[in-house]
Amino acid sequence: MRTDRSFARGTARVLRVVAMIAGALLGGAQRTGAAGGARTDAFVVVVHAGNPAAVLPREQVARLFLRKIKRWPSGAVAEPIDLAPGTTTREAFTREVLGKSVATVRAYWQQRLFSGADLPPPEKSSEADALAFVREHPAAVAYVSAAAPLPAGVRALVVTP
Repeated sequence: MRTDRSFARGTARVLRVVAMIAGALLGGAQRTGAAGGARTDAFVVVVHAGNPAAVLPREQVARLFLRKIKRWPSGAVAEPIDLAPGTTTREAFTREVLGKSVATVRAYWQQRLFSGADLPPPEKSSEADALAFVREHPAAVAYVSAAAPLPAGVRALVVTP
């Protein structure tokens, strides 16, 4: 009988293999960065290094940022972080992952705020601030430009179609 710890190690190994396969299959749309995760040409989705999620479908990442789901598959409460409006990285992420324009997402959050349903993800004024937040919060998820160096404690999340 496997212990919880050995099961978690086995699951982590499987996720790493899936991430490598997904990166290879998506080679034209994404490239692998120094941190080992998949990156688009415009942005990379990042998580705390201790986050057990290695690969998530685009749909699930979108639902995390729109707060349609509030927990990671592990059960931890997700903490999505947006960049400030007007950045090209935010525009690319919003278009490619959320499938909407920044204006449409702002209207979505205005409606949610007005109805008292939820609050939008906090906005960070710089990529450095977003990366620092992710490094300090194990359940955080953010996006930064593909050119941004990822500090220790932060890694790329593979986002599949």
